[in-house]
Formats: sequence, C-alpha cells, structure tokens
Amino acid sequence: MKRARTKIVATLGPASHSQDMIDALFEAGVDVFRMNFSHGTHEDHQRIYDTIRTVEREKKRPIAVLADLQGPKLRLGKFEENKITLTQGDSYRFDLDETKGDKTRAPLPHPEIFKVLKKGELLLIDDGRMRFEITSVGDGFVNATVLTTGKLSANKGVNLPGARLPISAITDKDMRDLAFALVLGVDWVALSFVQGPEDVAELRKLVGGKAGIVSKLEKPLAISRLTEILELSDAVMVARGDLGVEMPPEDVPILQKQIIRAGRAMGKPVIVATQMLESMISNPAPTRAEASDVATAVYDGADAVMLSGESAVGEYPVEAVTMMGRIICRVERADSYRRLLAAERLDRESTTPDAIMAAAHLAADTINAAAIVTYTSSGSTALRAARERPIQRIIGLTPNRTTARRLTLVWGVTTIEIEDAQDIDDMIHKAKAQAKIEGIAKVRDRIVVTAGIPFGTPGKTNLMRIARVD
Repeated sequence: MKRARTKIVATLGPASHSQDMIDALFEAGVDVFRMNFSHGTHEDHQRIYDTIRTVEREKKRPIAVLADLQGPKLRLGKFEENKITLTQGDSYRFDLDETKGDKTRAPLPHPEIFKVLKKGELLLIDDGRMRFEITSVGDGFVNATVLTTGKLSANKGVNLPGARLPISAITDKDMRDLAFALVLGVDWVALSFVQGPEDVAELRKLVGGKAGIVSKLEKPLAISRLTEILELSDAVMVARGDLGVEMPPEDVPILQKQIIRAGRAMGKPVIVATQMLESMISNPAPTRAEASDVATAVYDGADAVMLSGESAVGEYPVEAVTMMGRIICRVERADSYRRLLAAERLDRESTTPDAIMAAAHLAADTINAAAIVTYTSSGSTALRAARERPIQRIIGLTPNRTTARRLTLVWGVTTIEIEDAQDIDDMIHKAKAQAKIEGIAKVRDRIVVTAGIPFGTPGKTNLMRIARVD
C-alpha cells in the first residue's frame, strides 16, 4: 500500500469523528490523527480514540494519534457591549479590574502579563487584528495607544511578541488532559506555548517515555532557542498561525525553511501546520496559493503537513485530505524535488549507525535498489534512514507496536509491525517478503537491509546487507 513520503496529519472534530469518516480519511491518505484538547470532553476524546483503533485493526496498518494540549490562553475579560470600536491614535487602558470593559478600558485578568510588559512593547489582540503600543506601565495596569482602527470584544486572545511570561507551558487543565491522554495510549503529545527548552523538559518528566513529544514553535522566544528545544523534543511543529501574529508575516516562510533544515539535521520530524488549505473549510477546491503553500512545505523537506479546521469542522474533510495528497504526490514525482533533496548534504555524526545509513544510501543509489529496509526496535534506525532523504522507499520493520505507530509521522517510512527476526537469514527473508507484499519491490529487485546485532538493541545499527527479492 504505497503512500506519499510526506505524511499527512488531520485534526478530528465535529465534521470527522465518525468511524466511516475516519476510515475515509485514512484511505484518502491520513497517517496521523490529531485530537485537539482545546475542544471537547474526555468522553469525546475517548470515543474518537477508540474509533481510530477500530479502524487501525480493520486496516491492519499502524495509525498514530497526536494529543494536542491547549496550553495557557491569554484572553480579555468581559465587555459591557457586544463590541466596541477603537480608532488609531486613541488611548486605551488594560487592567486587572474585573469590571466589564468599555471604550476607555478593558479587563485583562492575567497578573503575569503586567509583571513583564514594558513601555514601547506591543500588545496584540484577536490574532493581531488589533494592535496597541504600551505607553506606560503601573501596578496592575498599562496604558496604550491604539495602532489599528478596529473592534474589541470579550474573550479575544492576547499575544505579547517578545515578552517571556513567567508561566509554565503546562496548565492545570493540561495536566488533567495529559494524564488522560497517556492512559488512553496516545502516540504523540504536542506542547503549546513553548517558550524555551525548560518547558519541554517539564513535559518530558511528566510523559515518562509513554509518548513522543512534539514541541509547537509558535513564539519568537522559542525560535531563538531552537537547537536546545530540538534536542529535548522528539518532533516539532511549525505553528505558523501564532508565529505570523507575533512576527512579521514575511519572516515566517524563512523560519519554516530554517526549522525544517534544523530538524532534519538532528533527525527530528517536522510538521508544518496552520492554514494550509484554509479555503477548503467551505470550498471543494483550494486556491492556487494554498496549493503552492503545501508544495513549498514538501519541497522544503517537511516530514508532515497538517490540516486543522479543514478536516475538523470543514464541509469537505475527505476532499481536503485527497487534495493535500495529490499535491504531495505531484511534487514528489518532480525531478526538481529529487534534485533539491539530493543537494541538501547533511553533516553526519561519527557513529556506527550514521556510517551504516550513509553506506545504505550510497549502496541503494549505486544498485538502483527498490527499497531500504530497516529493522528497528526504538525507531532510531528508521529516523536516521529518513534523515538521508533517499529516493528509495524506506520500510521500517519493528516488533514494537508503539514504535510502529510513532514512525507513521516520519518522512518516507512505511511502517510494518512484525515478529522479531530470529537470526540474520530470517531477517533477510522477512525484509524481502514485506517489500514484495507492500508492492514496493518485485521479483529480482534488490533491496538494502540494515539492522542492529544483537536484535532488539536500540540505537545499535551495525549491519548492512544487499538482497535480491525472490
């Protein structure tokens, strides 16, 4: 069952939580299903998770589940009127007073904000639609000048570009959601509002190895400590919506490339997310600009691209996944795509696994192999193979169901859960058989097989064999 090398993550919601719809989305090309814990009850997520696992059993293919924690949300308080209009140049006040807001002031019930705001800094409301410059700071209040004419209303989100807030990325709600998600058995946990590596370290302690950690990069502060965050994360997500609010929009495409390159260099999967096919929430076809946006992420070498509202609440969830798959496949067939991947030379670590994977890549190219087959217990062998971005398909064979599911996020890896090999001959036999079953190799094709001896030892890739399929 050949699928695109670049994986598809789809968010589930009211438009897509039934078994028939999840089945259809998987058939259309989804590799990872995202459960957004900003919405829904634990009972809702339990039903969705159980349905995904039912589809997984029926399809006999590993499917990953990503639990996306909400993180701290900064919001305005209540207003006397539905909406109030402010004009550029107006003076306005934000404070801790719980009295409903009006045309002169608004409640901002977050004491931590007033501890860090400084004169001259920006305060953004409603995804940056309303912008304010701080003119003075007092005890529990700030005065500001309105920079953009527009409307304010209750509960709108607040962004503070560049300010490091003295709060944890993990709220009390997140703690409850995380405990529930780990009991469910999710494969990945996404952490919102990451400001620095200490946030990721905190989550890693709580997760205790029960799931992979995806750090969402949505704040400029996180970008400034990208290497440290990558080192502590199992994967990262380029959350372009919030990045585009807190940074100039023209910087986001550059950062996207930078993050993907850094992630690939470290062998960490990168998901590109937000507004990829946004118009397909209400239209059966995307704009040409959206198609180009998805194609750009694929050309950049992203491991996965993600749908949010398009699949969660949109009118055309299956069509959105199908269209994303079509764009991915078209790019991956292009000569220009292969040239770009080949031109991106990465420094290798002075380790046996990296030496074996470099040799496997070279051997596969030299003999025109149909596939590179990796035996992996922890997934590290398949991750190193994907880091090389070979033209050949990567087949990840593992006896570990958890590993099989997590690897569905990784570029180019077709993951298969099998019984562990008894010896090298058994390993070669299983590799040839699975390459043929998957339709990736046919009789007389050659494959390159890598593994670690003794079997089942994580991160110890030390063997490469070339085999002919019979």
